[in-house]
Amino acid sequence: MNIRLAKLKDTDAGALLAFEYENRDFFEKMVPTRGDEYYNLIDFLKRHEALLGEQSLGVSHFYLIKDDNDNILGRINMVDLDEQQQGVLGYRIGQSYTGKGIATRALQLLIKEAIELGIKQLYAKTTSHNLPSQKVLQKNGFHYEKTDAVPFVMNGEKVKFLYYKWVSNKKT
Repeated sequence: MNIRLAKLKDTDAGALLAFEYENRDFFEKMVPTRGDEYYNLIDFLKRHEALLGEQSLGVSHFYLIKDDNDNILGRINMVDLDEQQQGVLGYRIGQSYTGKGIATRALQLLIKEAIELGIKQLYAKTTSHNLPSQKVLQKNGFHYEKTDAVPFVMNGEKVKFLYYKWVSNKKT
């Protein structure tokens, strides 16, 4: 399956909300919930507009992961970019698209974007029970940094956050 990254735009809001709603239960098994208000259309549209504002300022870059038919397979982002060209990675893949290498390929594409944008470092975190995400990060050159000392309870299970870091090897 071919995939591409499509920069987030205002016209994506409806399809993105549908994607998020369709995958809510699946996502909330691996990451803390975003809460019911996230799925309210008016609140979602406000958040979407705020994301586009961040993107226009260059402090964040938001992408949808799409197939050749323009279906949303997931999303991947670089946020909180600072003057040192460091930022935070986030991504999620829809349930019916997991296990197909999409996250790994999408992160490869994002890293190419990051290098072109002059981003020097990206940080990521995942939960201790999200082994697929840990593997995706490691396959793409992210190195394990540390694990939170104190666990938290998510879906009745004690988990911890694990932290990873990617450093560009492009010489400036």
